[in-house]
Amino acid sequence: MLGALGVGGPSVDTVLATPRVRPGGPLRGEVRIKGGDFDTDIQYVALSLVTRVEAEHGEGEHVGLMEFLRAEVSGAFRLRAGEDRVIPFELPVPWEAPITEIHGQRLHGMAMGVRTELAVAGAVDKGDMDPVEIEPLPSQEAVLGAFGRLGFQFKSADLEQGHIYGADQRLPFYQEIEFYPPPAYSGLVNEVELTFVSGPGGMDVVLEADRRGGFHGSGGDSFGRWRVGHDEAAHRDWASEINGWLAALSQHGHGGAHGHAGHHDPYAHGGHHDPYAHGGHHGHHGGPGLGAVAAAGAAGLVGGFVAAEIVDEIGDAFEGDDDGGDFGGGDWGDD
Repeated sequence: MLGALGVGGPSVDTVLATPRVRPGGPLRGEVRIKGGDFDTDIQYVALSLVTRVEAEHGEGEHVGLMEFLRAEVSGAFRLRAGEDRVIPFELPVPWEAPITEIHGQRLHGMAMGVRTELAVAGAVDKGDMDPVEIEPLPSQEAVLGAFGRLGFQFKSADLEQGHIYGADQRLPFYQEIEFYPPPAYSGLVNEVELTFVSGPGGMDVVLEADRRGGFHGSGGDSFGRWRVGHDEAAHRDWASEINGWLAALSQHGHGGAHGHAGHHDPYAHGGHHDPYAHGGHHGHHGGPGLGAVAAAGAAGLVGGFVAAEIVDEIGDAFEGDDDGGDFGGGDWGDD
């Protein structure tokens, strides 16, 4: 009876050998289980990656936890009283895993953890949660670094439920990394959002500009899109690409890259118009010079990451959002 109530039962602790990983890389560590006061039949041990995701429900946005990777690292076994058992593991992190940390600074708005499930006699203990950080790939770092050189300042990041139109997206959410524009473009756009959809062979880079009204036309959103291999992306002049795209906005109200551009929204979830129904302008056009924009942002990108207060522990980040249930099956807290 005491065992059924969890009294004197086994304890579990997961230790990560790689608390910082990159998309597509291995997450390694070991699950350490300590036997309790009596022999226990363990049904399975499973690990999952969970993160905080925003979703539109009814008339508002709600925030909850979503599990996007799950694997059993052990099947059934009998754990003797007082026994110490160690289960090593190596899990492949999804290529689309969202970035949570850049150059040692956690992105405000992001929280991710590894949750350990220990199933005993039909009951599942999900009490052990360990923080994990996802660092950008070199190809992603090249794009992020270009925003810093252009003088953009980081605002926040979040995960949205939905899919990017035309992308080979496997996860049910995408990340938006938001930036404030440098002075050279402050009259053109309110902010720019960056989304990566990565795979083993390359990635989609999607930009969304929230345009100010009254500047060369009405306000609204404009989009740019690049599909590029990782090696090419790591050596591409992204500052020129981004600068040219923004310059096209100042000239024509919408810019583009590689045939995907214009006012059409690639974020395919309810309430938006048809994505990429027809092409926008192609190529790059004149506008504020790259040198002038880069000089305006000499402070760089990383300083913006520490400007906003962030949570220090994954438990603090998740506390209050989960309310005992996960995305799609539990309670939600209003954003």
